[in-house]
Amino acid sequence: MRNKNFLFSAKGICTAAFLSLNTIVYAQKAADISTLSEKTLNTILEKNRAYYTQGKVADYIPELGKMDAKAIAFSVVDKNGKVFNTGDVSKKFTMQSISKIISLMVAVNEKGETHIFDKMGYFGSDKPFNHFSNLETTGKPLNPMMNAGAILTTSLISGDGEKPFLKILDMVRYITKNPSIEYNKSVYESEKSTGHRNRGMFYIMKNSGLISGNEDQLDNYFKQCSIELTAEDLAKIGYFFANQCLRFDGDTTYKNADMAKLVESQMLTAGMYEFSGEYSRTVGLPSKSGVGGGITVSVPGKIGIGVFSPALDQHGNSLAGYHMILDLAKQYGLSIF
Repeated sequence: MRNKNFLFSAKGICTAAFLSLNTIVYAQKAADISTLSEKTLNTILEKNRAYYTQGKVADYIPELGKMDAKAIAFSVVDKNGKVFNTGDVSKKFTMQSISKIISLMVAVNEKGETHIFDKMGYFGSDKPFNHFSNLETTGKPLNPMMNAGAILTTSLISGDGEKPFLKILDMVRYITKNPSIEYNKSVYESEKSTGHRNRGMFYIMKNSGLISGNEDQLDNYFKQCSIELTAEDLAKIGYFFANQCLRFDGDTTYKNADMAKLVESQMLTAGMYEFSGEYSRTVGLPSKSGVGGGITVSVPGKIGIGVFSPALDQHGNSLAGYHMILDLAKQYGLSIF
């Protein structure tokens, strides 16, 4: 009996040692993020460049349909604020839905989280970004990352005319330390002339009392979506929220751990639309996409990532961009899970 117990004990010790060794070996597979280089980024970019052939440039906004499907860029801002770039890094594109995380920050800074989220939810969704969701039932948008919630968020920012938009633009300029950032007037006019679905959401919320202003507020939303920047700018935005709203150069003007948690949690919950759940499983990082082809990513407490490739998957997310992020996350073990 004693021999039998000894054998069980020995077997248990061996099993534990084996599992422990496997854990160590597995952990060693992830590279140290401090070894990141532009060469690494370029290798990942070239591996995934061809994904644009499987996607489609957004053309429901006519001006967006003019984007070069082959354009691609990859940028990372490391923990020390150092920028790594590869690809078409000078290529500008419009923020589109990525602007929603900036407008959320501006609105909450002004009115407080309770005031903003009394009017909408923290929910995820299995519906596309421009879906009416539960507007006609509860009257409230599901979250500030879908179009309805973002339109409402921008309408809650104080100021007449285009002042709310200018606050969003100034915040983008501050975070990126890029005062030359402007909005693309042609894209804005294109969005405004074709944005009937967004206009319908605006008036449903006006009818339910969530919005009290006029279409100037909707124009501000169209303008914020038309803000033009680069993949490097997106990486700096990702870094900002990853590091408690600390700017990449160390500026602490807006440092706020709670704000960063709010924005990152919304990015993780709904930042990739109805693909957010699967994206959380595969990439596991707070991210926000836009139909202009950009994605900004926050690796909490660490780095910011920006990608650009305008060919989109069926969810409205950059196809090559997603695969570049996925490869980087796997290589360096970046998932928060």
